[in-house]
Amino acid sequence: MKVAEKVLFLHGMQEVIGSTPIFSTKATYTGCLFCLMACYTYILYSEKTDRYYVGSCQDMEIRLAQHNAGRNTSTKAGAPWVLRYSETYPTSQLARARETEIKRKKSRRYIEYLISSAG
Repeated sequence: MKVAEKVLFLHGMQEVIGSTPIFSTKATYTGCLFCLMACYTYILYSEKTDRYYVGSCQDMEIRLAQHNAGRNTSTKAGAPWVLRYSETYPTSQLARARETEIKRKKSRRYIEYLISSAG
């Protein structure tokens, strides 16, 4: 068996001809296009309202522009928003979990601690 055939076989993508397998042997893509993109948990600050906003996203530049354009009702009144802190995660699920963790603390002091500890 050639190396390329072994790789396909190991990934379960080798097509079997002339059999009636229980499961399909054709290669299918079941992943997502964004799986290779980093995801972020972020904290924005509005000097206008003296408030912080915690969120998560896949594209920080676009998301900040959306907040500043008033596309989010909870941040519309605070524009312009400034990015004060961010963390990078390999999946959006982990980024959202961290967002929830920060929000559950309901603590401005904790948010300011995160910002100050980031340098």
